[in-house]
Amino acid sequence: MNIRTTIITILLIIALVTPGSALLGEKEYPKFLEEPWDHSPITVYIDEQNTPPHYSPSYPATVVNAMEYWEKGGNGKLSYTPVFELVNTSDADIYIMWVENMEKVTGAEEGVAGFCRPMIANGRYVHADIVLEVGDYRGFSWQQYGDANMEQLVTHELGHALGLGHSNDIRDIMYPTYGQRENLNPLLVETTYPLIVITILIAIGISGYLGIGWLRYHKKRQRLENELLKEMK
Repeated sequence: MNIRTTIITILLIIALVTPGSALLGEKEYPKFLEEPWDHSPITVYIDEQNTPPHYSPSYPATVVNAMEYWEKGGNGKLSYTPVFELVNTSDADIYIMWVENMEKVTGAEEGVAGFCRPMIANGRYVHADIVLEVGDYRGFSWQQYGDANMEQLVTHELGHALGLGHSNDIRDIMYPTYGQRENLNPLLVETTYPLIVITILIAIGISGYLGIGWLRYHKKRQRLENELLKEMK
């Protein structure tokens, strides 16, 4: 087997294995409780009064979108169909609020953009607080989260309020990553990741093939030049 064939074979193996590597491990979708709420609808209060300086008035709409996501089946891992109702009282089942920055306000670890804190009694949720940050520092500059990022974050935390834990499926909304801080949709990045890898590998393969071809051409030309010089002597 020549060098070119060997390199192409290796690239093909890597291209096939890399996208499917996440399939080698068993996917797990743990739950805190199978059915955490003993009633329906689940009431939700969005605190638009106690808001931080960089709060966006468009954020409540992201909460509504997140609720609709779970009402329509969500990630398919709930054993029940949740029904939400927005109310104007803070005594709601789920209380949602925003802070400027989780690390500074709540003392959370770096990378935590939100959390859900449920209160449990007799094996059921009686209340759940969801706290979300509106942005984070990039060096000395402040970066506010856009609506797409906030919707991903709210959807994730609302999943906890429905009894779901963190999954190990990188394509699942409950995967414990806080890529919401980036402008790119984390689910889109994970979905297109195999295509990106394959594209890079193909580019490397083409470059390697051209490089090997150039070396062969260079050696052949050098040999011909040497033979020509011998004949001229």
